[in-house]
Amino acid sequence: MLDIKKIALGAYSTNTYLLTDHESGEAAVIDPAVWDKALEEFLKEAGVTGLKYVLLTHGHFDHICGAYTLRKNYGVRVLIHSEDAVCLENKDASLTSAVKGYEQTETRADEILCDGDVISLGKNEIRVMHTPGHTRGSIIFITDGCIFSGDTLFRCSMGRTDLPGGSTKAIFRSLREIGLIQGEYRIFPGHGEETSLSYEKRNNRYLRANDTSHN
Repeated sequence: MLDIKKIALGAYSTNTYLLTDHESGEAAVIDPAVWDKALEEFLKEAGVTGLKYVLLTHGHFDHICGAYTLRKNYGVRVLIHSEDAVCLENKDASLTSAVKGYEQTETRADEILCDGDVISLGKNEIRVMHTPGHTRGSIIFITDGCIFSGDTLFRCSMGRTDLPGGSTKAIFRSLREIGLIQGEYRIFPGHGEETSLSYEKRNNRYLRANDTSHN
């Protein structure tokens, strides 16, 4: 079973998640927006001893700028989809060079993720689902009744598609695939409040518009 903790970081209040396996103590950070005192204290208070991964839902600046320092300080492995891996190495690709308040030290991916990959955290399996649209390499992480949806799916909304690499057509396809997932899941988005898959299927007009059972 995974313990999930959240902290909102950076000027865009990105939800950064800490996943910890109770038995092994292995842990992963999803989408470290920045490295700052708040994140450092957050990890200390959580008693992290076995930080193993940085998992990135996509390559935008407000989701990756803490990756370099986490990698340097904790020896973690940084994982990102192949289509967004360049964002770790290029400030223009991550859009860091276009915004104020974020500093990116360029680094590299230790592992490249693809659709269907499975990441082990203790005895837990975290499944990767490719959900392009917000960026070409956007992915969600599915595990233990939880979906970490990055900037693909928000409570009653979806990610923007007007930035480089974005595609409304692609994100609609991705939302259709998410809508086909069976069972109940808590959804932890990249910004804003937690929701659930059943709630979004009922109330999110973007998911409902792509529900083939209503067509």
